[in-house]
Amino acid sequence: MIETQFGFSSTAAEVVEGLDLTDKRVVVTGASSGIGVETARALASAGAEVTLAVRDVAAGEKTAAGIGGTVHTAKLDLTDLSSVEDFTRGWRGPLDVLIANAGVMATPERYTEQGWEWQFATNHLGHFALATGLHGALKAAGGARVVSVTSRGHMLSPVVFDDVHYAFRRYEPWGAYGQSKTANVLFAVEATRRWADDGITANAVMPGAILTNLQRHIGPSDVDPTITKSVEQGAATSVFVATSPLLRGIGGRYFDDCAETRTVDRRDEAPPMRGVARYALDPGNAARLWTYSETLLAKA
Repeated sequence: MIETQFGFSSTAAEVVEGLDLTDKRVVVTGASSGIGVETARALASAGAEVTLAVRDVAAGEKTAAGIGGTVHTAKLDLTDLSSVEDFTRGWRGPLDVLIANAGVMATPERYTEQGWEWQFATNHLGHFALATGLHGALKAAGGARVVSVTSRGHMLSPVVFDDVHYAFRRYEPWGAYGQSKTANVLFAVEATRRWADDGITANAVMPGAILTNLQRHIGPSDVDPTITKSVEQGAATSVFVATSPLLRGIGGRYFDDCAETRTVDRRDEAPPMRGVARYALDPGNAARLWTYSETLLAKA
């Protein structure tokens, strides 16, 4: 188990203090608002060259100007595979860190033009296409890391392989969110298994409960104020996993509050906002999801 001096209240700036990320190249998706901004800010402050991969380029450019340092903006819509392909084909040179931060939560029922459930398509499939499309750049970096931002919400549902896209089940916003967040963890498990020999590792992170635009589809009563973090605190675990020397060569794990968390078999076994469900780390589930995702993208 990886444990550190950082914890619930640590900020991204504190995590990166003293690190020199000069010559490191980082992509952060969904970095025009919320914890994505603070993730990018902390990494840029340590000298990294950061690209904000965002749907709204104007908002991204405004964010980049406010961050300072070497920060670029690029168009990326995770629900549009042509946009993902444009981004990956346009990337030049090695990539040291990919932070899959963008996401949606508990949205009303909606589907992509391929018939994919919106949350699964945005939170998992778009990032899957992005990461696999950037595999060559990650390999070229030597020791690259992928940070897959998930949620304790993964405990709301495993990936229901028999009906991922709600063709037969009644749509349930939180169930759909839960399986997409489980997919984020499983991706890290299988990416590490497949890519470790290329020097690439992937880990999943739970940022905590943070009030950002992500929560626009839920009410204030759904958030416990006693466990809520600031955006600076919420970005800390992503930055820790992306940069900590303790994680060199380590992948396929789940982190919260800047530490590896324990695996549980029941949601009520874990303290609030802590723990990872065993099914989310299961190698068989991870391999099945990878194959399923490749098949979907090949047919798109």
